[in-house]
Amino acid sequence: MSIITNLFSDSNPFVSLIKLCPVLNTPVDWKETPEAHVFMVDLPGLKKEDVKVEVDEGRVLKISGERTVEEDDKNAKWHLVERSHDKFLRSFRLPENARVDEVKASMENGVLTVTVAKQVVKKPEVKVIDIEEIKGNLFNKL
Repeated sequence: MSIITNLFSDSNPFVSLIKLCPVLNTPVDWKETPEAHVFMVDLPGLKKEDVKVEVDEGRVLKISGERTVEEDDKNAKWHLVERSHDKFLRSFRLPENARVDEVKASMENGVLTVTVAKQVVKKPEVKVIDIEEIKGNLFNKL
């Protein structure tokens, strides 16, 4: 049991780096299409029950969960541990055109896909200004 404690402790420099850097812990791609913002999160080995997706009032998308060590694995002799087994949280401030009321999430082959629909942004109207023609020389009137 002590070897597991050492492997996953903060004294292991690699594990400490992963805990400090959520990008190493949970890689995410974010793309914008004409219809939506799409987030793809690598979560190998996790099931949908292990993951939580939410949007708070501040328009922040939060993806969280926990990778745990199986009870059988705790008694094994480990030679190398590079994958994180800890809680994770990734947060993204959604842009103004994101419809926070239309968020969908799906998971397939260890990849979580979160789709946030976009609002149709109405382009401002262009107002054409008529140009008056002034007869005579303005400088003579001064």
